[in-house]
Amino acid sequence: MSPQDEFDFGFRKVSATQKTEDVAEVFERVASRYDLMNDMMSLGIHRLWKAWFVDSLPLRQEGVYLDMASGTGDIIHGIHERLTRFGFKSDLIATDINPAMINVGKKRHPNLTWMCANAESLPLQDNSVDVATIAFGLRNVTHKEKAIAEVFRVLKPGGLFACLEFSQVKAPLQKLYDLYSFQIIPRLGQLIAKDRDSYQYLSESIRTFLTREELLALMKKVGFEKASYDTYTGGVVALHRGYKI
Repeated sequence: MSPQDEFDFGFRKVSATQKTEDVAEVFERVASRYDLMNDMMSLGIHRLWKAWFVDSLPLRQEGVYLDMASGTGDIIHGIHERLTRFGFKSDLIATDINPAMINVGKKRHPNLTWMCANAESLPLQDNSVDVATIAFGLRNVTHKEKAIAEVFRVLKPGGLFACLEFSQVKAPLQKLYDLYSFQIIPRLGQLIAKDRDSYQYLSESIRTFLTREELLALMKKVGFEKASYDTYTGGVVALHRGYKI
């Protein structure tokens, strides 16, 4: 393979097809223990990150909200609860490429609309979505620029794209973070999910993901304006936002 045909799967280089297949296999294996592992790995902090993320989103009466790589539905359910709390009625669409994750999500949140769809090719019309979100999923997408371009296509003018993703920690935390990521998390994966390799990959995928500035530049390249980001928990996660003007 030439370098332009290689994609990161953790610390390995694979073809585009192989990456898509390998990522699908990872989430097929971990689907039943996915939520429990998220709580264990983050000591429950992921719930705070997701709550901050949802609270940062605008409320739209009769709007259309799209959540990609929805997994078991934490984000889209949070959006639904917030809209309901403030008396807003909107359409909510949860998408994921993995049927196993969708099946778990449907059992948890049967009142939501679920679609099995690749973020790189969304089965939605142009200019049809008010707010599009993705949380901890973009780093698993094979062609990231293509996925961001798809978001831009489906958003209405004035629509918001918001991405919550793991990022680069500040220097004083790096050694401790590496120890936790590469020693503790794989062991938790083996103990709880009976799957060390999948959680080894997930730790590695964070290290090979785009930097905050690289993701911001990619969003601007696709066409997003007023693009910016904020970091939380010492840089462990970053929230990027951009608007289709």
